[in-house]
Amino acid sequence: MGGMPMIAQTEPLVPSIGWSVLHLFVKARGAVDCDIVHDAKDVLEKAGGQVVTAAILGHKADACVMALSEDLWDLRRLQTEIERSGLEVTESYVSLTELSEYSQGVPEQMREARLHPKLPPEGLRAFCFYPMSKRRGEIHNWFSLPYDARKELMMAHGKSGRAFAGRILQVITGSTGLDDFEWGVTLFGGTPDDIKECVYTMRFDEASALYAEFGPFYTGIVGTVDEVLGTLSR
Repeated sequence: MGGMPMIAQTEPLVPSIGWSVLHLFVKARGAVDCDIVHDAKDVLEKAGGQVVTAAILGHKADACVMALSEDLWDLRRLQTEIERSGLEVTESYVSLTELSEYSQGVPEQMREARLHPKLPPEGLRAFCFYPMSKRRGEIHNWFSLPYDARKELMMAHGKSGRAFAGRILQVITGSTGLDDFEWGVTLFGGTPDDIKECVYTMRFDEASALYAEFGPFYTGIVGTVDEVLGTLSR
């Protein structure tokens, strides 16, 4: 059992800045070969990537595999191995780490944290993912606002988020042209109510209250491969 099949050599495809990010939401349809998942995780990490696994609550998925790597091919190979292990991908999200247009000139430490986050964060085991876009309505259209107005709104929004420093780590990745929404938001929290309070508080900011559209939310618990897949035993 386990072991990775022979893989053809491919020309890497990497973003010009930051990392490629893949969220795989999976369900077990039978026996799952944990060795295959372990091996795939090891291969990606030895190539410089990162893998986060989380047990998901509710009907949408059994687990989430969040992977970060420069090369899109590395993420595609990981997906193949995840499916080969006996897990069915029921939903997914593709995005890139980014430094937003409103954050140019931030300190190097903050820039590095956004482009190359170190995951999973220690002590923050509560997990939440949701996609979002900015509204293009007839009355409230984010993209018709002048740049300075958008920047001011995002600065106020960021200030609300920073109030949760130490309790929440936000990983916001860009997906315009890559997936159905414009951003993916991954939250790591100390407790589930930290995540609840953070999202609730930030929805009152004008940037969200008037201009945000949210996709489905996935909630879970960060754990090791064995911890997460152990919850799928039939």
